[in-house]
Amino acid sequence: MDKSRFSMLLLEPGEIYFEDYSCIITQQNSLKSDYFREGRLKLCSKSLLFEPRDWTYPLIKLQFRDCVELCLVDSTERNNVIVVKVKQYAEMLEENILAPYKFFYEKKDFYIFFDFASAEECLGQMQQLLRASTLHAPEHNSMVATILHSRYMRMKFDPVMMDDFTEEIVCELQAEKISPLVRHQGKLALTPTTIYFQPFSNIESIPILKIKFKNLKRIYKRRFLLRQVGLEIYSTEESSVPHIYLTFENEYERNRIYQILEESPHVSLEKVHVEEMTLQWQNGVVSNYDYLTYLNCMADRSKNDLTQYPVFPWIIADYTSETIDFTKPETFRDLSKPMGALNPDRLEKLKERFHEMTDPKFLYGSHYSAPGLVLFYLVRKYPQYMLCLQNGRFDHPDRMFNSMKDVFNNCLKNMSDFKELVPEFYDVEAKGDFLVNKFEIDFGSRHDGTKVNDVALPPWAKSPEDFVCKLRDALESNYVSKHIHLWIDLIFGYKQRGEEAIKAENVFHHVCYEGSVDLECIYDMNDRHALEVQIMEFGQVPKQLFTKPHVRRISPQIAKPMCCEMNRSYRIECIDVIRLHKESVTCVVRQSERIISVGRDGTLKVYDAEKRKQIRSVALSPTPLSCCVMVDNNVVAVGAWDNEIYLYDVEYGRVVESFRAHDDSVSCLTWLHKERLLISGGCDGVVRVWGNIGKTGQALRGLKMEFDHDGKITCLTHRRRRHEVDVITGTSDGELFIWSLNNKGLIAKFSAHPSEITCVCFVLSADRIVTANTERDITVTDLSVLHSVYQKKLPDIGRSLYWDGNSLLWIGGGSGVLRQWNMLTVAQNAELNAHDGSINDIYFDEASNTLLTASEDRTVKVWKLTQAS
Repeated sequence: MDKSRFSMLLLEPGEIYFEDYSCIITQQNSLKSDYFREGRLKLCSKSLLFEPRDWTYPLIKLQFRDCVELCLVDSTERNNVIVVKVKQYAEMLEENILAPYKFFYEKKDFYIFFDFASAEECLGQMQQLLRASTLHAPEHNSMVATILHSRYMRMKFDPVMMDDFTEEIVCELQAEKISPLVRHQGKLALTPTTIYFQPFSNIESIPILKIKFKNLKRIYKRRFLLRQVGLEIYSTEESSVPHIYLTFENEYERNRIYQILEESPHVSLEKVHVEEMTLQWQNGVVSNYDYLTYLNCMADRSKNDLTQYPVFPWIIADYTSETIDFTKPETFRDLSKPMGALNPDRLEKLKERFHEMTDPKFLYGSHYSAPGLVLFYLVRKYPQYMLCLQNGRFDHPDRMFNSMKDVFNNCLKNMSDFKELVPEFYDVEAKGDFLVNKFEIDFGSRHDGTKVNDVALPPWAKSPEDFVCKLRDALESNYVSKHIHLWIDLIFGYKQRGEEAIKAENVFHHVCYEGSVDLECIYDMNDRHALEVQIMEFGQVPKQLFTKPHVRRISPQIAKPMCCEMNRSYRIECIDVIRLHKESVTCVVRQSERIISVGRDGTLKVYDAEKRKQIRSVALSPTPLSCCVMVDNNVVAVGAWDNEIYLYDVEYGRVVESFRAHDDSVSCLTWLHKERLLISGGCDGVVRVWGNIGKTGQALRGLKMEFDHDGKITCLTHRRRRHEVDVITGTSDGELFIWSLNNKGLIAKFSAHPSEITCVCFVLSADRIVTANTERDITVTDLSVLHSVYQKKLPDIGRSLYWDGNSLLWIGGGSGVLRQWNMLTVAQNAELNAHDGSINDIYFDEASNTLLTASEDRTVKVWKLTQAS
């Protein structure tokens, strides 16, 4: 068998493999011994491991800490001989069968006859490591690190294996390639086009790993073993190395590599911000599974790091029924509570203990995700990981993952079991392979005599594949979509730590939290090592992603008739340019073929789109006109800087009525057709609601209510919630106010921007609102949680917004650029240099399928929309 059976997983976690030697091993000082094995000896930081060439023989592991004597010996047959005398040793992979290691607690002498290497030189290295093994763990690690560093200094990156060895090396650093429980030391070299990683040892299947800059997709900074030194790199599928996880000596070197890659002209990364992904998930474009996967990634959780493995929630709470019904709430676990709080009786006992503790207190003495817990679930898929983690042993058969029902019940009742799940429970592509003993490993027998084999599934699951498919369906169900944000608050959000965590009964041991312990300030090596071990074994809380309540999902999934909306976009063509005003046009509306506009020249213009000529022109005010809305088929309400609102009859060409509406300029208007209410906002900081509109002379007596603000009113809109109507106002202070017309009171107010809000409109639902400000920000705010879920910096100020009622948002820029955004996919479809000045207003007329834009360049343009194929 040519392929090596040796793996770094046969060593202790974190143990370092240095090099190997061709040799013969015997148990007597003679090559004629009955015990005669040819093979290779692996020199590692804590052990010697011999791999026989004949794969029927087991590998032999000799720990330095078990060595009684290590010295050169004379032999009549060969000079190059070392004897290793041990008090115990282990054998593994006999006949290449994966099984618990066999431990022999007896003294034994092993004679090593080297084929080519100098026994004297090898002995010097071994004795160094033998001395290190007698030290306490911190001192041992320090001594091994010193040995390793001296070896690093002697090794240089070899350019022979590069695609072009004449390439300039931009940066060369010492690094480690990380995989679960294993660290491969090597040299990282960057050229202007390629990443090269050259391992120091010959354990890797290929001598050098290469990733082309052009193939890079995503790069993430990672926290590894409590330090900000990790870098996880993903490349395209056609790349020979689709993924690599690297760590560096310090944060500075990690950040230097990140910066070089990010700034390279050959690198084009897929950048999806948390806010953007959250909005896509909210819209139903991204599934719950993909969103949780993304959040885990953003929170430093990686499948390459068992101490920070991705965490997924228990969803189903029924593991006894013959069938499963996703329409019943009792089928599901309460996602608003951590696992430890689901059982009231157990929680009460935990709280009693909590109150008796001295600070820092904790409710739960074990974590919901730690290396041992992850491998508890995955031992059938990755048995070698468990053997590595537990020194060659599996768990006691009765403590293993034997039954879904038993594990869930244990997580509800056991005083020290609060674990969540791993993503494999919801991975339909893997078909539940982690539930099957596919390697036919002998895990032993339980107390009742039954052998540990496949995991026992609930009655409603026909097979592991069916089980995982049903769990995935449950994860994407309506119930979970409505409540999963509550679990996100606990794991990644504002209930993760602090006072909110205490209120949510979500408090773990303080060393689980990032930043709670600064290891760099602990100078006692023993104390520091003890803390590191505790944190690694106990589990780590994910990096906190949200400090405010997470938004709920609006749409569980995109309905079939709306699938076309996901990629909806329009081609627009200018079919008319209207030049009637002498100054900036501030607002425009369309009623049938009439296009009505007002401007800073104080005039109202009526244009016939069919005949392409002006049919009305009236100077309503000696001051600029700011806004206009149609209040019926013929009457338009106009707000002016002279504090007046004018009602103008387009049909008869006369002012029906005018009245002083505010103590300062009228800045914005909106019309509630069903209630026949006109709402006005003014620079006096007041919003007024007017009735009796259209009844001559009665407008002032029709004042229904008014709402006061600290800043000037810059924009307003409204929303309907069943039988209630709310008015939303934006101010020059950057604040948003929500007022109830039914209760005539303030529902909420919050700071949406640090500067003046320029425009506002609703998108996708009555809970999400888009605002723009004078600092070029576009923000999507969820009114159910009263904070931003998405923010984007534009090249220019957003002066006007219009929502088409489906998926598209039109943004009019301060420089005359018209942008088209798909708010389902949260991506810009197109942009057009529409005007020579600021686009002050956008109006969409569904009947004619035209978009109207009013601009500072004194024109109104009419755009014909054609849906792009």
